Amino acid sequence: MTQPSAQTHQGSAPYEGLRLNGLTKRFGRFTAVDGVDLHIRRGEFLTLLGPSGSGKTTLLMMIAGFQDISAGDIALDGHSITTVPAEKRNFGMVFQGYALFPHMSVRDNIAYPLSVRKRPHAEITARVDEMLELVQLTKFDTRLPGQLSGGQQQRVALARALCFAPPVLLLDEPLGALDKKLRIEVQAQLKAIHQRVGTTFIYVTHDQEEALSMSDRVVIMQNGRIEQLGTPQELYQRPATQFAASFLGKSNFLHCSDGLYALRPEKIDICPATQTAGAPLGPHRTTAVVHSVTYFGSILSYTVALPDGTTLQVDVDAWRGGPTLDRGAQVTLDWPDEAAVKLAPDTP
Repeated sequence: MTQPSAQTHQGSAPYEGLRLNGLTKRFGRFTAVDGVDLHIRRGEFLTLLGPSGSGKTTLLMMIAGFQDISAGDIALDGHSITTVPAEKRNFGMVFQGYALFPHMSVRDNIAYPLSVRKRPHAEITARVDEMLELVQLTKFDTRLPGQLSGGQQQRVALARALCFAPPVLLLDEPLGALDKKLRIEVQAQLKAIHQRVGTTFIYVTHDQEEALSMSDRVVIMQNGRIEQLGTPQELYQRPATQFAASFLGKSNFLHCSDGLYALRPEKIDICPATQTAGAPLGPHRTTAVVHSVTYFGSILSYTVALPDGTTLQVDVDAWRGGPTLDRGAQVTLDWPDEAAVKLAPDTP
């Protein structure tokens, strides 16, 4: 039952892990997944991120074996599993709806995958105890699912999916039914569990913050294709296309003579125009007028208009203090060269 180290993926051989080659799924004339090539490293936490209809869940279902593929191949550690049925792939699965057995205790729910595999009783007991400790539910082992909170039920589902030591755990919008505060708590717990067990996690979500906070790498999907792949920091700091820049976080878009640029709102400096009166204009210094101010607790978000009518969003840390710029205020904006990222055309 020993799991690989959570850091295995950093030095894994090219054939290790899960590899998708030209994976395609068509429903009649509609192509839901279009020739996806992807190497998911052993032990990493990889998130498939995209809007509804981008193909992320269909891709996950093909990996699971629940959805037939139209073309391409899926290989695990160098061996094709394309024709292997779902129940033989031995992958763990966690859904948004938990799918717990309501008449079974927490302990029996977690034990179920081992029971159907006819593992020895002593092994089942030891493994379930280990899983209960992992998800911090030891004191709840005799309760029924209906006696648990949503977050606790989700942890039971996670423990059940991990108890038989699957090489890959597939998670389809598993936190979608939780409220925002609980969702953030369970995100942290899930990330900590991944680091402890080292199983390969493939996670589907449309929540940007979830993807950024939990993942080793993120796949941004659009129209059944991979729009961009990278670490959360790479994708946020260096988006490749307008879609990637707009879907992951907030961006301003600047149309320049040599192309389109993305500029994150927090990378723009803003101050009252009186503070820079008479100062020389830098390459990106410009005047603007505040159109609106929105308070989000941690940040103040300004919508400002440039002299040519272009509107930009500017975010500043609210805790820094200083006067709030009111609507109609004359301001000066500035940003460094490296703050604006040139974008390639979006995938058609």
